[in-house]
Amino acid sequence: MTLDLPDDSPMLGLPWIITFAPLGPEDEWEPVVCGPYERPHALALAEAVVAEEQLMAVVEPLLPALTPEEIRGEIAAAQIAAADEAAQADQADLYGDFEDVIDEELELAAERRPEPEPANPPDSDEVRAGFARIAALLTAKGG
Repeated sequence: MTLDLPDDSPMLGLPWIITFAPLGPEDEWEPVVCGPYERPHALALAEAVVAEEQLMAVVEPLLPALTPEEIRGEIAAAQIAAADEAAQADQADLYGDFEDVIDEELELAAERRPEPEPANPPDSDEVRAGFARIAALLTAKGG
């Protein structure tokens, strides 16, 4: 799972992380966060791991926050989004159990959208080169 971004999005140039977590409540383990990576590397690595395991991978950009106020703003946005999601879930309960229709919804979504060809995961040298580019990006002044 990741953001669909336009080709000219400034977020594409940010470092990206991958969060791996269990798919359902029957598996209980703490999510594993990996990165930072360049976006193509993060996507390919996540895809390679998820192809062999039954788990969820979320690929998202690291948003640079330079002040406590910026961090508090991100926390507030996440809390609002969680409250909105909880409200939507409560509303959904009025109309039935989401678990009853999720498989059908996923099948319909898969039929509408062709599966992209799996990307080959980068090798360790490519990932290290990406780390160096990210470090240069993070330490650049005035960027």
